[in-house]
Amino acid sequence: MAPREPPSPASERIAAYRRGLRAEALAAWWLRLKGYRILARRFRTPSGEVDIVARRGGTVAFVEVKRRATLDEALIAVTPRTRRRMEAAVRLWLARHPAHAALTLRFDIIALAPGRLPHHLVSAFAEGE
Repeated sequence: MAPREPPSPASERIAAYRRGLRAEALAAWWLRLKGYRILARRFRTPSGEVDIVARRGGTVAFVEVKRRATLDEALIAVTPRTRRRMEAAVRLWLARHPAHAALTLRFDIIALAPGRLPHHLVSAFAEGE
């Protein structure tokens, strides 16, 4: 039997992309179980992205989803750069959906790790932090 060749960088990127899609789908499902209505998924702009926009009552949550080997690694992966890019995308989303701007707005994180339930960190950071 011939030895297996290591995966190419392109195939690794595709696999990571698919894991990310599954993580975001699981996070959206988790939010729905908690009574949220999903307003948008994968809202992308040239300056940033919001993984999930969800509403429950008078609150709109802009959610960053991170999947890593441990929940702690997932939480640490939300860097200041990630937050700035997310904030830029949120400003554009609100400009396109002005009716939601009057509601309570917050930034959440959903951390995922294999074999663990999702960890929803409510109000994980404030704008400009």
